[in-house]
Amino acid sequence: VQLQASGGGLVQPGGSLRLSCAASGSIFNINDMGWYRQGPGKQRELVAVITSRGRVNYADSVKGRFTISRDNAKNTVYLQMNSLKPDDTAVYYCNAAVSTYWGGSFIDYWGQGTQVTVSS
Repeated sequence: VQLQASGGGLVQPGGSLRLSCAASGSIFNINDMGWYRQGPGKQRELVAVITSRGRVNYADSVKGRFTISRDNAKNTVYLQMNSLKPDDTAVYYCNAAVSTYWGGSFIDYWGQGTQVTVSS
């Protein structure tokens, strides 16, 4: 199973970016999918998570600015980021809980990370 993230880049404060992360490989089912980030000198933190049924949860710091969504047919999770701030600068990692066969346990897989830099 591989997770391929894309969509990062350099954006000015107040701008927007949309991250995508597609899961591929031997996938039977995907449970939660989410985004984490790790800023300079900081620990990795949860940004947003979405369940297979569409229930979402956000870090307080991004509520009202970021929106997580997923396309189950494409095994893809998205993160729409609006009103970006310099504090949002980080490497963003996608995560998915994947089972590879019927009745199998869900195992966490991670994408390679995509850099988001918010600066004027």
